[in-house]
Amino acid sequence: MKEFTEAYRLKRAKDKVENLRSFYIHFTCYIIFNTTISTIKIIDDLDEGKTLQEALFDFGSVFMWLIWGIGIAFHAFSIYGFDYFLGKNWESKKLKECIEEEERFFNQKE
Repeated sequence: MKEFTEAYRLKRAKDKVENLRSFYIHFTCYIIFNTTISTIKIIDDLDEGKTLQEALFDFGSVFMWLIWGIGIAFHAFSIYGFDYFLGKNWESKKLKECIEEEERFFNQKE
């Protein structure tokens, strides 16, 4: 049983590292892509005669940051916590309960 526990812990740790890596890549792409697109859009708006304030707070630019930002927030919540409802803690507790229940069932048969 100890090998199973160690293997399970190792797999969980590897999964967590992969998820963190995925989040860092996602967040980096978010920053680079949105900064590039927003900069190009602001320069174009300034060339068209808009003021800096109008160019910075253009609905298209802000909307892009906001919508993708919501996705980033959900990704971060899934990685860093906020497992109030059916999260990782719930999953591990349920898994432990099921294992204990099966052990009790098999011990009663013997």
